[in-house]
Amino acid sequence: MASKKISGAASLRYATALVETATEAGALETVEKDLESFSLMLASSEDLQRTVESPLIKRPELQKAMTALADKAKFHKLTKNFLCLLAENRRLGMVASIIQAVKGDMARRRGEVNAKVETAFALSDAQTKALKDTLAKSLGSKVTLDVSINRDLIGGMIVTVGSRMIDDSVKRKLERLERAMKSNSNTNKSHQQKEVS
Repeated sequence: MASKKISGAASLRYATALVETATEAGALETVEKDLESFSLMLASSEDLQRTVESPLIKRPELQKAMTALADKAKFHKLTKNFLCLLAENRRLGMVASIIQAVKGDMARRRGEVNAKVETAFALSDAQTKALKDTLAKSLGSKVTLDVSINRDLIGGMIVTVGSRMIDDSVKRKLERLERAMKSNSNTNKSHQQKEVS
């Protein structure tokens, strides 16, 4: 638990430093797009995931890999330097949580609310817009979505805004139904036992 708090605090420090530096350089939107692209690369490439998480790859090799990736993707110099800094400091394994912290920081600065969405299947553009509009109406502020696919969900979605969870997944409904059935069966058993005695 303590190590999670420490890594969360470190992610926040890196994120804040990047947002402030990018703001001063007038490159905030570009850096945000770069991080979004990097996040998608990370989600779709097991090789890249292994690279950023491996403790066996030496720092110079990690930096070289991040430089090559940033150059190929035409990332802003700030984004490239930031990824190299994470490689140098052995913090690349935290890059996903740092990106989340950056998104949260930027959303706050824009007066937006960040909602984490887990869905069983990828959302279409129309579904994403409809979800954004519905959440914005119910929360009373602009909403940014952080969507991830969770194949364990049978259907529906789980939306988390801060510590509040809006659960509309079939899996969770089935789990609730199963719990209710189990507790009813236990109640019925105790009634039957009372009748027998």
